[in-house]
Amino acid sequence: MLTIGDLSKATGVKVPTIRYYEQMGLLSHAERSEGNQRRYSSEERERLAFIRHARDLGLTIDAIRELIDLSQHPERPCRDADRIAAEQLATVRRKIARLRKLEAELERITSHCHSDQISDCYVIRALANHDLCHDDHD
Repeated sequence: MLTIGDLSKATGVKVPTIRYYEQMGLLSHAERSEGNQRRYSSEERERLAFIRHARDLGLTIDAIRELIDLSQHPERPCRDADRIAAEQLATVRRKIARLRKLEAELERITSHCHSDQISDCYVIRALANHDLCHDDHD
């Protein structure tokens, strides 16, 4: 059995986050020792490592909850897990596309700024006037 501190060290997940995952129902509430200290099993450590990896990949709490539920039924087909991963991939790709637009716009804005004074600074003018931007990057 692991204390919450040991679990934190083993998984790299901070103690308040572990408590939050318990409150959200992603982790079962830990057993308590006679001194009322939380105690976690190796299964809970594995579950927390799963959650952390899923969060590192940007999955939402709801998606993780659904994946945990799916993992409790190993006989089921994996199409739902595939769907969740594919949805996250699409989300990541949209974010990358948006970041590329932001990168291009910021590069364009900074390349136009050749002034020594703020009064003539293109960056300041472009930020003050969205019409100077080439793309909509909201």
